[in-house]
Amino acid sequence: MQIPIPTDPLEDMIRTLNLDDAHGARTTEDIFIGPSQWMPHGRVFGGQVLAQCLVAAQRTVEVSSEHPEARVPHSLHGYFLRPGDIDQPISFSVDRLRDGRSFSTRRVQAFQNGLPIFSMIVSFQVHDPGLEHQIPMPLGIPDPESLPSAASLIGDNPHPVAQYWAKARPFDLRHVGSPIYFNVAEQDRVPHQAVWLKALGTLPAEANLHRAALAYVSDYTILESIYRAHGIAWTHPGLKSASLDHAMWFHREPKVDEWLLYVQESPSAQGGRGLALGRIYTREGLLVASVAQEGMVRVPELRE
Repeated sequence: MQIPIPTDPLEDMIRTLNLDDAHGARTTEDIFIGPSQWMPHGRVFGGQVLAQCLVAAQRTVEVSSEHPEARVPHSLHGYFLRPGDIDQPISFSVDRLRDGRSFSTRRVQAFQNGLPIFSMIVSFQVHDPGLEHQIPMPLGIPDPESLPSAASLIGDNPHPVAQYWAKARPFDLRHVGSPIYFNVAEQDRVPHQAVWLKALGTLPAEANLHRAALAYVSDYTILESIYRAHGIAWTHPGLKSASLDHAMWFHREPKVDEWLLYVQESPSAQGGRGLALGRIYTREGLLVASVAQEGMVRVPELRE
């Protein structure tokens, strides 16, 4: 199967995040329309619709006359409701739930064929000085330049998913230690991992775009600490997984075209589900975001 690899995966992501305004279509909500990127399994990539919902919400937040600084997202909480179809456009409906003195709240629903596929609430805040602390970045992490890229590890493996990982993603992802694309070594069967990530090129300086791109990439490897703990590789026969919900907190301004370290761990797996937590740091050790996701994880030999 020949996969449609974009000439410029980063530009393709930016195009996907550039939603069309269809405000006139309805009167009670703000409506936007966005395309989908090709995926080898035919379902919309969760990070794509997550990021598009954030873009839609950001497009409806206005600057307060009392607080002239722009309101920026500080948290989002979303649920994946149905698999999306990559051959269909997605409609995004934004409800302006609240605009207070310091905070604004938006509810975003993503629809295909009249049915919701994803639902999110996003909260925004004007800048407010206050207490400052963070969990430090782990010590002893090798530089990303010393680690192999996914493209170099996967090479010319002909499987469509492998080729997508190697050539079609808009980010360079480099695992600290061995990745779990094809197998998990005995000594690597632990419920935690770290991954360096950086966009494959330079993005425009717009802060909202960098936040949306960070939401996009946050969905790539977050569940891997669950699989890794049990020696489950992505190629495990019959493995079925899907994101169920996704939460994200933006602590500081990210720049996704510079190296970021994504530290991930899984505190629990049970009932065909697993929970994964993540922290995203700049190369200098500044914590820019935290992530939590629960996923469905079904291993066929455990269900017999």
